[in-house]
Amino acid sequence: KILLILGFLSTLAAIALIAVAVTQNKPLPKNIKYGIVLDAGSSHTNLYVYEWPAEKENDTGVVQQVEVCKVEGPGISGYSHATEKAGPSLAQCLQQAEKVIPSQQHQETPVYLGATAGMRLLSLENKSAADKVLSSVEKTLRSAPFSFQGARIISGQEEGAYGWITINYLLGNFKQVLYQWQSGWTKFLHSLKSISETSGALDLGGASTQITFVPNELSPESPENLLYFRLYGKDYLVYTHSFLCYGKDQALQQKLARDLQTMENSSLLDPCFHQGYQRTINISDLFKNPCTSAKKKQFPFSQLYIEGEGDYQKCRRNIQKLFNKTNCPYSSCSFNGIYLPPLQGDFGAFSAFYFVMNFLNLTSEQSPIALDKVTSTIESFCARPWHEVKPAYHQIKEKYLSEYCFSGAYILSLLENGYEFTEKNWQRIHFLGKIGSSDAGWTLGYMLNLTNMIPAEAPAVPPLSHGSYVGLMVLCSLVLVAVLLFAWLLFHKPKCLQKGIV
Repeated sequence: KILLILGFLSTLAAIALIAVAVTQNKPLPKNIKYGIVLDAGSSHTNLYVYEWPAEKENDTGVVQQVEVCKVEGPGISGYSHATEKAGPSLAQCLQQAEKVIPSQQHQETPVYLGATAGMRLLSLENKSAADKVLSSVEKTLRSAPFSFQGARIISGQEEGAYGWITINYLLGNFKQVLYQWQSGWTKFLHSLKSISETSGALDLGGASTQITFVPNELSPESPENLLYFRLYGKDYLVYTHSFLCYGKDQALQQKLARDLQTMENSSLLDPCFHQGYQRTINISDLFKNPCTSAKKKQFPFSQLYIEGEGDYQKCRRNIQKLFNKTNCPYSSCSFNGIYLPPLQGDFGAFSAFYFVMNFLNLTSEQSPIALDKVTSTIESFCARPWHEVKPAYHQIKEKYLSEYCFSGAYILSLLENGYEFTEKNWQRIHFLGKIGSSDAGWTLGYMLNLTNMIPAEAPAVPPLSHGSYVGLMVLCSLVLVAVLLFAWLLFHKPKCLQKGIV
């Protein structure tokens, strides 16, 4: 009877052991945290809301974008003549964020605003106006129910670096834990993996463009273009450079300012616009920012009348004059005498790179489109007359639609002539709009950096996963029960077994 009681108690103990293990190791209810970043670009502002499980804050691969809101109107730099309106322009998107984030978490949710090249240019042109714009923006953000963490102009180097962090974070290239939410697109991510462990980042905005990657060869040349990161216990030496005035909008302004230098009258036949398209520009507007002000001079006319010609080859020749390739004080350069190490690995091209190429149906997740096909597609689009293009894309604003020919030709000029991508390595460029549920861009990297969510050292992880641990506990408990039953049978044989033996 004693052994029977002991066996019964042992079984109860084993069951209790399993129950405690399962209960103790059961994942806790999700405790979600939120963060907000506003990307104040040259042409518009976007507000992004991110979320992550609080208990895994210092792991990575867990931050997801849950909302994006495009602010109506121009970028905040466009309010230089009405600075008090810059902040209130953000109100509608802040209200949208209030609806997405639970009200009890509003006060603990950090909100950041980073202004890029549009505000860099305004700061160079009129620092007082730039300061007033930021002051207006800060006033609005402080009045929102969130935890205001700052509104500032970020440098081109920061913009490039944060974009690089974002895409490599989302692609899992920092060797972090990949969580369940990524499983649907893991196959696509692996297709982007290159010989190198990280992917380069190509960013194109309205006023600037950035190239950032880990070079294969370390060089002491131009150290101001090299950044050091230690992420997850690994060192990264990253090359990055931002070309102010070489975003697609400012590049067009530069081209027009250059065209004007040799004009004898106010009419310009422009090969970068569709045949039949017409536009009128005030000369004073064209030369008011630092990208074009050096070419300002007296003209016998106050307005420029543009008429499209739709000639891709001629357009490319015009654009290539923007890239000065004659002087290189280093072993290798991109353009304008800026050091560029040999290109290495895959590149994710996002922002305007993606938007323009996606409009032209030149983005593909499966296999990148060959360079000659890209070129012929853009050439064919430029050759279409305006009276055919306009009704075919009536849902797109005329300003944007009219500039896709120029933008496509400019992107090819920048990548081929500026950065020297060729037919051989062109297919290493992957045009990315989103990675999973998150937009490719600098904002996620900016938030991760400011919230210290990517540690310098790899986070400690338990030797066994939750499932493995529970399974092992169950197995051990079953073994314990089996041993106890065997011992009981050995020392206290039931009568039925005793008769069988006799």
